This record gives sequence, C-alpha cells and structure tokens, in this order.
Amino acid sequence: MSTPITKGTHHIGLTVSKLEESANFFTSLLGWKEVRRNEEYPAIYVSDGSIMVTLWATKEKPSIQFNKNKNIGLHHVAFHVENEDALNTIHKRLANNGTNIEFAPELLGKGPAKHMMCYEPSGIRVEFIWLGN
Repeated sequence: MSTPITKGTHHIGLTVSKLEESANFFTSLLGWKEVRRNEEYPAIYVSDGSIMVTLWATKEKPSIQFNKNKNIGLHHVAFHVENEDALNTIHKRLANNGTNIEFAPELLGKGPAKHMMCYEPSGIRVEFIWLGN
C-alpha cells in the first residue's frame, strides 16, 4: 500500500490528574480556545484552531508518575510554532508562570530548527518546535 489511509491528526487525548490546571496551561498560557466540556467524564476539549486536545480527568489518583525511560506510552507531544519569536514568547510565558521547563529554546541537532521542552501541570512532557525556515 503506497497511499496512506489516514489524513492527519484529528485530536490527541491526554489523561491528566489536574484537569482545570492542564486546561489553563493551554488556554491561558498558549492562547488556545476551550471548545467544550463533558462534565460526566469529566473532560475539557481545547484547540489552537488546527488541532484539538482532549484532556480527560483521571478517575483515580495515579500510583506512579510516567517515566519516559521506563514506561510504554506517550513520550511527549510536540506542537509547531510559526517563528522563533513565538518560541521565545512561549518560553517566557511558561517561565514567568513557574512551569517546569526541561530545557529552554535550543538548536535541534545542528539547526536551524529550535525547540524547547516543558511539563504541563499534570506532568505530561510538551515540546514546542520551530522548524527554522
């Protein structure tokens, strides 16, 4: 089969332990919009206009924090930014908010792309990447 049967990403579903704080990370710090809520689950759906992220609240307190080197699952989620200024703005907003930042904007490999990595309030690794073009 030479032609992919799928066409891009519709949404990413993340299980979070801090539902409101995680939603606030996307809406207040990144400028995303809340699309809707499902109070029964509960869940909050957020979007940047291109992709939707569904934040599902855990039903039980997690017994252990995810470890990218030991657990099978989501290593990180990466979001594209349009330019280097946007990457630096995100870094500044997150730093001013006290967000746990793994590393500040730096070259990805030999460049020109740059990226940074942080943790949203529930501990999921989030990368922001500018392709340098």
